[in-house]
Amino acid sequence: MQGYLDLPEFSKIDLSQVESKLDELLVRADQKIAALEKVTDPTWDNFLYELDETVDEIQRFYSPVRHMNAVVNSDQIREVHNACLPKLTAWYTELGQNHALYQHTQTIADSESFKSFDQGQRKSVEDQLLSFKLGGVALQGKDRKRYQEIAAELSQLSTKFNENVLDSGNDFRLNFKDAKALDGFPQNSIDLALQSAKEKDEEGYSLTLDFPNYYAVMTFANDRDLRKQMYSAWNSRATGIRDEKWDNAPIIEQTIKLRTEKAALLGFDSYADYSIANKMVDSPQQVIDFLNDLADRAKPSAMKDYKELEAFATLEAEIKVETLEPWDVSYYSNQLKKKLYDFSEQDLKPYFPASLCVPGMFEVTGRLFGIEITEVKDADVWHKDVTLYQITDKSNGELRGAFYMDNYARSGKRAGAWMDVCVGRMKKKDSVQLPIAYLTCNLTPPVGDQPALLTHNELTTLFHEFGHGLHHMLTRVDYGSVSGISGVEWDAVELPSQFLENWCWERESIDLVSGHYETGDKLPQDLLDKARTAKNFQSGLTTVRQLEFGLFDMKTHLRTDNPDAAAIQQILDDVRREVAAYEVPAEVKFQNAFSHIFAGGYAAGYFSYKWAEVLSSDAYAKFEEEGIFNEQTGRHFMQSILEKGGTQKALELFVDFRGRKPEIDALLRHTGLAA
Repeated sequence: MQGYLDLPEFSKIDLSQVESKLDELLVRADQKIAALEKVTDPTWDNFLYELDETVDEIQRFYSPVRHMNAVVNSDQIREVHNACLPKLTAWYTELGQNHALYQHTQTIADSESFKSFDQGQRKSVEDQLLSFKLGGVALQGKDRKRYQEIAAELSQLSTKFNENVLDSGNDFRLNFKDAKALDGFPQNSIDLALQSAKEKDEEGYSLTLDFPNYYAVMTFANDRDLRKQMYSAWNSRATGIRDEKWDNAPIIEQTIKLRTEKAALLGFDSYADYSIANKMVDSPQQVIDFLNDLADRAKPSAMKDYKELEAFATLEAEIKVETLEPWDVSYYSNQLKKKLYDFSEQDLKPYFPASLCVPGMFEVTGRLFGIEITEVKDADVWHKDVTLYQITDKSNGELRGAFYMDNYARSGKRAGAWMDVCVGRMKKKDSVQLPIAYLTCNLTPPVGDQPALLTHNELTTLFHEFGHGLHHMLTRVDYGSVSGISGVEWDAVELPSQFLENWCWERESIDLVSGHYETGDKLPQDLLDKARTAKNFQSGLTTVRQLEFGLFDMKTHLRTDNPDAAAIQQILDDVRREVAAYEVPAEVKFQNAFSHIFAGGYAAGYFSYKWAEVLSSDAYAKFEEEGIFNEQTGRHFMQSILEKGGTQKALELFVDFRGRKPEIDALLRHTGLAA
């Protein structure tokens, strides 16, 4: 059956009409739901397909608006989004509590015909039954109403949390009349500060909290006071220090309180227990034990890393300090790496122009999975920096999907990097709706006449998000609720993304993504050797930082006593004492900008990064054994993991690919933590 792309028409979106059009769409959706409630003999075709189709129509309509709110935020878009969000939240909440639809789904699961369903259909039914239960379908009366109120308030709190992070970050700006303040900066970072000032009609050089600016200051600025100022500004986003209206502390308190109440209404001991109900892990304690085990392995290495850095900063560095402070860590780490390995990230940067990295990444994945990626010219996009690409199968020219790539940092764009669903794959009555993704990064933009040059970390980020995108776009599943990343346990969703990062370190793949922006020369072998030797530099410090996030997240969501901001801070302080290698100032409240868990999908799930890293490292080890561009191995991974979506448990899919259950050895080896 032929597939097609249902591309959004961004230029035709009339923000003044979005809310009224949504109202009309929801009325039609309610009419369809009412008709589905009256189905007397529910089947896949007359009930489950129609339900999926109804949900898909709403998702396709609102996806562009939701995305624009994150990447080209403005007062008008924000106003529209905030007006529509309560209506969407209420509709989805009521859908999850619709007892008639739940009963129809259960009837299908209990029917004789269910046995003849294919694997994807069965998993879709099982997932929907669990979704109904987690959505409060069994609640009655005041409990049912209270659940709906909680869902609405949590949705609004999440949006406000992100707005506060964005607004408080945008509010910070430093301007310097000459470049003396930027002593130590590489030239491209100085040029970026100059360009930033010109964009606002300012004289001299301007620094913002866009990540490329922040990274440059923390890594290269010889001015220690400037490093401290940027460190404080970054770590005080949404704390209310600059303006109380942006303080996320009350939002965190209320979010935890409401999540706890929601979990209790559904019969769970804590929100952590609620969260893991649809994940690979069996219990919150299993997560804590896993993270603590990694901490036991990593902390000795982290302490060694820090003591080595402290000795260098206080005794050996050209600009010494009496005491190593947190705002000194990145600066002296960069210098220490240079001393130990004769290597710096800046040495690589000229060899990674985005104009080569992007098509090179496409070539890497093309060789792995037998796909071809081409630009769609004159595409209708939301910003001039955005490019639309489509994916076809090399063997037969079959169209597989498409994606929008929005790579560079700019004002009004949410920080970080992510993949989001634009359109999901779904078999329609006479054709297949193909998947479309949004791939968003905040990489260093082009500066003046110089092209965008990426650090190796930025290259890795690019590969990471593309891994997510391929998981969504290469699916062969025709059922919307389990195609792509839908239906995949959250603690396995990072597998493809972290897996793809490994190709940023191999000679064969580096040759495809590198080329000096002036000479075209490939990355020299001696530089690659230095980079690989330095790969696990301070891996102990990096690991315990991630474990700190994961433990804080899980322990916070295990609390059922509605902790206030001080108690939440105490949880973090206690975790830091357990796993961190050094102290941070009391005014550092990174949790106030921790959007992953307080405004994203990672609540009581941040551990997923480390959990999935076990899977991704072990999966990549198979390529190390059989060849990083082994076509058979690449096809096996695509068919076992990427194409299957959420049609089976993630562990089953992993075992199908690897031939056994995951082992931690490869992760420890790849991160330099093996005994």
